[in-house]
Formats: sequence, C-alpha cells, structure tokens
Amino acid sequence: MTTPAAAPAAPAAAPSLTPVFVRLKLSLLRNGLRQSSGRRAAYVASAVVALLFAALQLLGLILLRGDEHAATVTVILVAVLALGWAVMPLFFPSGDETLDPTRLVMLPLRPRPLVRALLVASLVGIGPLFTLCLALGAVIAVARGGAAIAVGAVAVPLTLLLCVALARAVATANVRLLTSRRGRDLAVLSGLVIAVGAQLVNFGAQRIGSSAEGLGELEPAADVLGWIPPSSALSAVHATGEARYATAAAQLILSFAALLLLLHLWQRSLTRLMTSPDGSTLAAAEPDRRQRGGGLFARLPAGRTGPVMERTLRYVWRDPKTKAAWVTSLAIGLIVPVFNALQDTGSVYFACFAAGMLGIQMYNQFGQDTSAFWMVAMTVASTRDAYEELRARALALLVITLPYAALVTVLTTALLGEWHALPETLGLSFALLGAMLATGAWSSARYPYSIPQQGHKNVAPGQAGLAWISIFGGMLAAAVLCAPVLALTIWLHTAGHSSWTWLLLPVGTLYGVAVTGAGLRIAAPRVARRLPEILAAVSKG
Repeated sequence: MTTPAAAPAAPAAAPSLTPVFVRLKLSLLRNGLRQSSGRRAAYVASAVVALLFAALQLLGLILLRGDEHAATVTVILVAVLALGWAVMPLFFPSGDETLDPTRLVMLPLRPRPLVRALLVASLVGIGPLFTLCLALGAVIAVARGGAAIAVGAVAVPLTLLLCVALARAVATANVRLLTSRRGRDLAVLSGLVIAVGAQLVNFGAQRIGSSAEGLGELEPAADVLGWIPPSSALSAVHATGEARYATAAAQLILSFAALLLLLHLWQRSLTRLMTSPDGSTLAAAEPDRRQRGGGLFARLPAGRTGPVMERTLRYVWRDPKTKAAWVTSLAIGLIVPVFNALQDTGSVYFACFAAGMLGIQMYNQFGQDTSAFWMVAMTVASTRDAYEELRARALALLVITLPYAALVTVLTTALLGEWHALPETLGLSFALLGAMLATGAWSSARYPYSIPQQGHKNVAPGQAGLAWISIFGGMLAAAVLCAPVLALTIWLHTAGHSSWTWLLLPVGTLYGVAVTGAGLRIAAPRVARRLPEILAAVSKG
C-alpha cells in the first residue's frame, strides 16, 4: 500500500522591504560619517543647529496660541515648508544617496512595495524631525477643543507624509536631470535661490512692518493656501475649532487625496525610470545633427575677435561656475534697485548697481579657462594678440551687460517716476561699466587665480588673497576712474544746471569707451609678458 505524496509546501512570504530600507538608510548615514572627521563635525553641527531652531520654532508656535493671526502665520509657514521640501532635491541631489532609485534598477523589486519602503526610510533624518516639530507646533497654535485636537492628531503625520512624498516624487521625476551636467548646474545655482528668497522675505517683512494692518495683510494669501495641501490639513484643524466641520472635512479629504496622488505619481515615475533605457546613452549613440557655426555666432566679427567672443559666451552658457556667477550678478543687479524702488526707499542712482555687478565678470578672465589657458597662450605671440584677446572678451561681456544695465536703469526710473534723471543715470552706468572693464582687464593680468571645477568654492586654496585684491581693489580703482563723471554730475546739480544733465549720457558713454580702451591697452603688454605666470596661477584648481 503506497502512501500519498505530501502536499507541496506553501511558498514563503516575501520579506518586507521596509525594515531593509530603514537599515540601509541608517547604514548610509553611519558610513558617510565615517569618511572623515570634517564631514562628521559638519553633520553634528548642522544637526545641533537644526534641532535648536526646531525647538525654538516649536516654542514660538506654542506661544502664538490664542493670537488672532495664529492661523494665518501657521498656514503660510507650512506652505513655505512644503515648498522647501519640493525644491531641495533639485538643488542638493547629492545630499541623500537614497534619492537616486536608478541604483536599484537591477534588483527584482515591485514599485508599490518599493514606494512604501522608501517612504518610511525617508522619515529617518533631521529634516523629517524638524518638519514634525513645526507641524506639531502649528497644530498646538490653532487647535481649540477636543475635536480640533483629534483632527490635529491626524494632520501632523499627514503633513509630514505629504512633505516627504512631495520631495520623493519631485526627485524621482527629475532624477535623470539631477545626475546630469544640468543637475550640477542647479546645485551651483542653489545659493542664488536662497539669496533671492531672502530678499523676498526681507521685502515682505518690511512691507508688513510698515503697514497698519500688520500680519492682517497676509490673510488673503492664507485663505488661498488653506486649500492647498499640506496647508489644508492644518487649516482643517483651525476650521474644526471654529465648528466649521464641513469645511474641515473637505480640507482634510483634499490633503488625503493629494497624498494618494503624489504616491501614484511617484510609483509611475519609478516604473518608467526602471523599465526605460537611459535617454543620455541613446542620444550619445545617435549622430549629432545640430548645425554648427550658425545662429547668432555666425554674426560675430571675423578674425580673432569672433572665435574669442563665441568661446566666452559659451562659457557663460555651459560652464557651471561661470553660469552661476553671471546669474547671480544679473539677479542681484536687478533685485537691489528694483526692490528699493518698490519700497519707495531707493534712488534712481541705485540702477548703477547693475553695471557694477556685471562689470565684476571682467575680473579674473583667465581663471575660467583653468589649465586649458595654455591653448590661449599658444595663440598670443605679441602685445597686439593680447590686446585683441582682451578686447574680444570685453565685447562678449558687453553683449549682455550693456542692454541689461540699460534695462535695469529704465525699469528703476519708471518705478520711481523720475524720467528726467534717466539720461544722467544711463551715463553714470555706462561710465562705471567702462571703468570696471578697464580695471578688470588689468586685474586679470596682474592677479589671476584658479577656479576649482568641483565643489562650491570659487577660489583655489591659497589664492583667496589674490581674489580679494583682484575684485575689491579693482572695484575701488573703478570708482576712482569714475570720479570725473561723478564730479560733473554733482557740479551740474549744485550749480543749478539741472537742465543740462542730459549731457551726461553722451559724456558718460564716451568716457566709458575711452577708459575701457585705455585699460585694455595698458593690460595687454602685461598679459603678453606674463603668460607662463598666468597659466601657473589658473591651473591650481
């Protein structure tokens, strides 16, 4: 008698990915801190500062409880926090190794468990703890009554999950960009975004401080943001405390729907990312069909001038450090005069700030070439060659700086309504720009320094003194060179000849052209004589 065959054993359940990814996140963090004592000290210092700021923020929000503007402040604060979570992965993609899911492409992982595991692992870190403290303090500030506290107990984790899911969805959707050269450009430009944001915050704070309504001016914006997740979750707590249960339910449902939508988009991005080939390799395999030598570059002058101008403009467009310097100068040169004009505290002469910021780009012209300057040095055989090299670089800068300085001047004048001062302001701007180009050419020859291609430093170690002398010494020299035009401006106003100030436009323009030409001719012999020294100085980065 034969015994029946044993029934096949049930397949073992697949282990959960969530604890694996949490341990992976902790291991990455621990191993990263072991790399160097400097990195460990930086992490500890940033953690202490972040936690201290989070504690103070929590205390401030608790003290805000009972204030009539508590809901307005907290709703806007949560919206700003969510915005930070959305944009930080774009500017700091290397801050978290787990933001790049392409490292998991070869593993047999399903999108849904992977999303769940990555979401939980993302809750480990200083950022989520800071967000939790802020969300908790915001709920404490606006919760009134038992029902509001119950809704707040849901709103706090919901806000945290929304912020983390938003960051992950944005990072996954743009991971190809973040790992490319353009992604590194975004990282370099992060400082500009912070600077512009600080100016906007400063402008808003000054406007609120000078208004009779105070924080009441923010109520229309808070009413709109109260329906945009994750601020809608916090707004639901406030609505519950005021017995507006239908509104609170709608806002809470909207937050849950936004979380589900973000998780769905994140899962779709992961699926597409892990099943489609890398577009960069496909593009590299195809023949380059782009036309070369066409467009605006075909209109550049012949001879040495055209190629040098094209090279300089391509640096502006393609080199991350050069692009960051240009974008920063363009933005700050516009923000300072325009924001002061909007606050009625500025002067039309603040428009000259744009010319000064853009003129700085003429300094250290050879530093952006780095060690490739040897190719430029091989083409400079005489003072004439050096002069043409410097002149072409100055002309390339003028293609951008001249119309931009004029635009900022016209815009500032229009905001202040002082059209009568437009000619003299343009004349002063052009004179200052010419002086900056002249001193920049001489400074590039006398105090060249290297610009590291990796990292955020703009000066190679040991050359910081050269950079300070080059920039600030050149700026002081440019101010001295502008003294004749400035003295003429002051004399026309103090002597009662204001009707003749329009003469400053042609005078300032001609003076700027003359001083630029003189500066280039003075700097050219020094460049021709110091080619080996310049090459050695710019090759240290």
